[in-house]
Amino acid sequence: MSALWRLSAEETAARVRSGEVKARDMAEAALARIDEANPQINAVVLRIDAEALEAADAVDEAVKAGRDPGPLAGVPVTTKENVDQTGLPTTNGLRMQAGLVAAEDNPVVANLRRAGAVIVGRTNTPAFSLRWFTRNSLRGWTKNPWNPALTPGGSSGGAASATAAGIGAIGHGTDIAGSVRYPAYACGLHGIRPTQGRVAAFNPSGADRHIGAQLMAVSGPKARSVADLRLAMEAMIAPDLRDPWHVPLPLAMGDFPKRAALCVNPEGLATTPQVEAALRDTAARLRDAGWDVAEAEAPPLREPARLQLRLWLAEMRRAGPIVEKEGDRDALHTFAEMEKICPEPSLFDVMDALQARLAFLRQWQMFLQDRPLLILPVSAEPPFPDQLDQTDFARCYEAMLPQCGLPLMGVPAASVFTGFCDMEAGRAPIGAQLVAPRFREDILLAAMAAIEARGEKPGIAEP
Repeated sequence: MSALWRLSAEETAARVRSGEVKARDMAEAALARIDEANPQINAVVLRIDAEALEAADAVDEAVKAGRDPGPLAGVPVTTKENVDQTGLPTTNGLRMQAGLVAAEDNPVVANLRRAGAVIVGRTNTPAFSLRWFTRNSLRGWTKNPWNPALTPGGSSGGAASATAAGIGAIGHGTDIAGSVRYPAYACGLHGIRPTQGRVAAFNPSGADRHIGAQLMAVSGPKARSVADLRLAMEAMIAPDLRDPWHVPLPLAMGDFPKRAALCVNPEGLATTPQVEAALRDTAARLRDAGWDVAEAEAPPLREPARLQLRLWLAEMRRAGPIVEKEGDRDALHTFAEMEKICPEPSLFDVMDALQARLAFLRQWQMFLQDRPLLILPVSAEPPFPDQLDQTDFARCYEAMLPQCGLPLMGVPAASVFTGFCDMEAGRAPIGAQLVAPRFREDILLAAMAAIEARGEKPGIAEP
């Protein structure tokens, strides 16, 4: 049983459905892996052993009775501590929310349960889910299981660190400025930021989100294989009427031309040699798979990134002096640095940002019409030294332009693992970002499968 935690989601579900393996055995193996790996990485910050075993027993009962246990039957997964899960706190990394206990599930949690997944724990996030690093005053510091000198990413750093270390086959994350894509990149995983409206979102424990978060914040999965990402997406996109933005479309949306564009230095980004090598390797693998790949300049990212930040900070300011009230040192510094980039806007500034969004979305849609896949850096650099933003925020913000710019348009994007590189801080995961037209996550998955099949696959870290 001890090796069961190494199974992929695809393998787990197949074995549980066939009766070869019990879902309870899978859950017990996952919980044992938390015992083994989590003390070194602090990725899972709330264990739910009894609930996990109860959910696994329900899956086993369904199999025994001949009922469909779901596409994720018995698959151990984790959920990020910023989405509601019944009976558990939705802390978002905040001491002020340590007692905010959810009375019902967020749609993404409910959909994972309905698919037969077994949630084994909640994962860490920085305060306010604000950073590309994962440390807070409530739950502590999450480490990268491949190299503790590097960030595990953020804000879904706990989810990525756990999944990379074999704690669950799938990690749930959220993304408003790279919070799924960047942790996947930093921890050597694949991850998808879905189209806005693709995965239903709603936290009953709090007030509805303002318009910026409604348009830009999404839930998405991280996994160690593309097949597992596909299974996770199929489960996560199930309809839920509590989210009026949700669009109930199938994951497979039809044929598409296998044409891609490659942009190594979007808007003059100073992409490092290691990242450029990963991008060109990605393009070469797609060409080997029959794709036509041509270099091109991407549509704008700098102004969308600035407007995205304007909307995001306006919403945080609308909530009052919450950053000061929480008093988290990292968040105070990060918020102050962000305010330097984006001073407090007027009502007209916010209206102008929303108007400009439409033009940028139109421009991106037109660009992706002929070549429905764009290869971009995830970041201009390999994964940052941990906590770099506390000493050089400007460097981090500039490198993360491809992460910050895309959410304004609501297009789907993915981080695909391509291998490892050497850097001063030691061995580091590396990869590329892929962008597709709205609701064409199937294009991302097809390209990722071709890339994965022609190179090094994500492995399991031993922290």
